[in-house]
Formats: sequence, structure tokens, C-alpha cells
Amino acid sequence: MSCLSVVLPETHVAFNLASSKVSTEVATLVLLALLAALRWSSTLLAAPEPAVDFSRDIRPILSDRCFTCHGPDEQARKAKLRLDVRAEAIKKAIVPGDAAKSRLFQRITSQDQDEVMPPPESKKQPLTPEQIALFKRWINEDQAAYTEHWSFQRLVRPPLPPVRAKAWVQNPIDPYILARLEREGLAPSLEADKATLLRRVSYDLTGLPPTPA
Repeated sequence: MSCLSVVLPETHVAFNLASSKVSTEVATLVLLALLAALRWSSTLLAAPEPAVDFSRDIRPILSDRCFTCHGPDEQARKAKLRLDVRAEAIKKAIVPGDAAKSRLFQRITSQDQDEVMPPPESKKQPLTPEQIALFKRWINEDQAAYTEHWSFQRLVRPPLPPVRAKAWVQNPIDPYILARLEREGLAPSLEADKATLLRRVSYDLTGLPPTPA
């Protein structure tokens, strides 16, 4: 009868695998799989939140919930408030860097049916907690910055990501690959020899191994 007992690190959870039909090798493999899953989930939980992007995260919500009454249509505009133009929005509704003092944030989080936006009579869905959190981060962290739609922005070459193994980089694409590998704790594969490269090309082009010389 095999018996293997272990406590997973940082969890204080003990596993006891014992069975006359389960070998120590199998029990060890199961535990290794559990440890790998725990490490992977911990990495996901520790990953930082991506920065709030106005065009991706905020503009679609404003367009869907707010622009009907507070957008470019002057005839339909209410309270003389425009939210599609930053200069107008910060005059009445947004205090960059302070969501708590921003009238916009107060209205989307209000529990008063006469104050909450969008109003119930508009038949529009209220913002979800996740969307409200995005607005809070956008106002506090990003100073309520507006950006043009990506299709109107000039093409700008982004800076290359920093890497540790700079000697491995041979072209402008390599830093992106290496940065991801280093983030995952992996190292690049060794450079393939000519015979291996020929074999790969042959399989890619013909589906068959190369003809022996």
C-alpha cells in the first residue's frame, strides 16, 4: 500500500494519497499537476490590471448609455451637457483625478431613482459594478483622459519592451517574444541546425521528409 502526504505551499492544504491500487509514481504525478495548477492560478491572480483605455473601455459605455441625451445632437441634448467632448464634460460633470467629486460618477452610482443615470425611463440598463469600477479608475488614475478613436490616430512605432537577455535579440520582433518568455519564466529554444531547418521546410511545403542526399 502506497501512501504519500504533502502540504501545498502557501495554502496549508494537505493531500493524502493512499491506495493499494495507486503507485507512488502516479500519486507524485497527481501532486505535481496540482502544484502546477496552483502556480498558474496564482500567476493569474497576481497579474496587474491593464490600464483603462478610453476608446476601448469608456467611450462604448458613454455612447450606449449617455450620448443620446448628452452627445453631439444639440436638439436632443439635455441639461446643456456634452459628454462626447472632454472640454465640455469637465466643466460640469467630471473632476479629473477625483471620481468622488465628479457629478458623472455620483449620478451613475446613485441609488436615488430621480438621480441615477441613465434614468429608469430611458429604458437603458444601469451600469454594472465592473463598468462603474472602470469609470472610477479612468477618472482617478487616467485623469479622465479622452483619446481619439484608433482609426483617427497617427501610426506611432511603440517602444520595444525591455528584456534581460539582450544578446539573444536579432531583430525588432525578438524583444516581444523574449519579453513574454521571460515573463513566464521560460528561456528561448536553442537555434536549430541546418538539417533541422531543412526538415521543417520540407514538411511545411510538401508534408514529407526531405529526400536523403
